[in-house]
Amino acid sequence: MLKLEKIGGLAACYLGLAYAAGIGLFLIALDMPSITSAEAKLDMLAANALLFHGMHLAIYVVFGIALIAFVFALYETLKGVAPTSARFASVLGFIWAGLLIASGMVTIAGIEPALQLRKTDPSAAELYWSGIETVAEGIGLGQGEILGGLMTLLFSLAALRGGTFPRILNYLGIGVGVAGLVSILPGMSDMAALFGITQLVWFFWLGAVFLTR
Repeated sequence: MLKLEKIGGLAACYLGLAYAAGIGLFLIALDMPSITSAEAKLDMLAANALLFHGMHLAIYVVFGIALIAFVFALYETLKGVAPTSARFASVLGFIWAGLLIASGMVTIAGIEPALQLRKTDPSAAELYWSGIETVAEGIGLGQGEILGGLMTLLFSLAALRGGTFPRILNYLGIGVGVAGLVSILPGMSDMAALFGITQLVWFFWLGAVFLTR
C-alpha cells in the first residue's frame, strides 16, 4: 500500500504539471483559442510540429498512463470506506484515461500526413486537419468534462465520508467535480476552464498528501 501511495503521489504531481504545461503552451504561448480559421491552424501546426507532437504525447498519452496509476492509488486508499463509490469512480477514471490516450494518439498520427498533404494541396490538408481535430476533440471529451468531473466528485465524496484526506481538500474536489459536470450543459462549456484550473490544484494537493503519508 505504501509503495502504491508513493506512485500515486508522483502520478498526481505529473498530472498537475501536465495541466500547467498545457495551459501555458496552448492557451498562453500559442494562444490557440484565438486561432479559428483552418488555414491559420495548419500554419500554426507547420511552425510548431515537433512541439505539438511532444506536448500531445505528454499531456494526453503519458497523462492517461499517469492517470491510471493515480486512480489505482485512490481506489486502494478509499475502497475500505466507500467501496461502491471508489469502484465506480475508478471505472470512470480508467475510461477517461483511455479516451485521453486515444485522443492524443489520433492527433499525433494526423500531424505528418497533414503536413505532407499541405505541400501539394493546402485546401485538402486544411480539411484533413479539421477532421483530425474534430475526432480527437470528440474522443477527448473536449466539449465537457463529464468523466473527469464525475470521477473527482465521487472520489472526493468517498474521502469526505471516510475522513481520509483533509476536509478542505475533499470539498475542493467536490467543487472540481461539480464544475466538470456543469461544463457539459449547453452554454456552459467555459466551466471546463474552471474545472481544469481547480483540478490542477486538487492533483498537486493529493500528490503532496500521498507522498507525505
